[in-house]
Amino acid sequence: MNYKLIVTDMDGTLLNGEHEISQKNKEALKFAADKGVNVAIATGRIYESTIKYARELGIKTPIICCNGALIKESNGNIIYESQIENYICNNIIDVLEKNNIYYQCFTDDTIFTTYINEWLRKYQMQEDLNIKIIETENIKEQILGKNILKFLIIESNLELLSKVECELKTIEDIELTKSFFDNIEIMKKGVNKGSAVESLGKYLDIDKSEIITFGDNHNDLSMIKYAGMGVAMGNAEDIVKKNANFITCKNTEDGVAKALSEILK
Repeated sequence: MNYKLIVTDMDGTLLNGEHEISQKNKEALKFAADKGVNVAIATGRIYESTIKYARELGIKTPIICCNGALIKESNGNIIYESQIENYICNNIIDVLEKNNIYYQCFTDDTIFTTYINEWLRKYQMQEDLNIKIIETENIKEQILGKNILKFLIIESNLELLSKVECELKTIEDIELTKSFFDNIEIMKKGVNKGSAVESLGKYLDIDKSEIITFGDNHNDLSMIKYAGMGVAMGNAEDIVKKNANFITCKNTEDGVAKALSEILK
């Protein structure tokens, strides 16, 4: 098969245990790009926390962020965007605040939250990230008129997390997924990495059979299923592995590079 597009998740996939792109992964993607294969990143992160990694690759790299709610070219041109309407945001917030559960909501460059947790504090320490973090007691008021792309809920009490998930499922026009066992990610209905890969493929005039996707977690499942060649990492969740066409090594073992050496040879 003559593959024309590679789309890789970041955390747990392209990034190693130190949250870095290994030299072997960089070389493999650069080699593919030099052969005319398009390369893209697909992540649950916001755009501004992803762009620095895209630049590290040294190639033209479209970015799918917020689990597919936004697709941008490397020059910042927007290919696709799907915002959560304000009234839906308010319905989501009502459920979350009633249950006193921690959450954040994202635009492409801003994170709104009631308090800055350890994860956000790490963002603040990275001077090369152009991310605005707004701490507020009234998120509803702060996000009014903003282009909200995603909510992220983080909760170690899995019983509470499950209860909130059930309540959220009663809200129409939202999509739920996970990128880790202790979170829930909320986008507008129909938004996921798979639909974003489909949109990017149409934009580039590339058929699904000519696409390779890499992932490790539940939020990658839709693009693993969609692509002609869905690759699960060795550290992937079992459900991702079951739906993949190919299982590679772990993200800590240059799994992206090793898979590409086999698939593209």
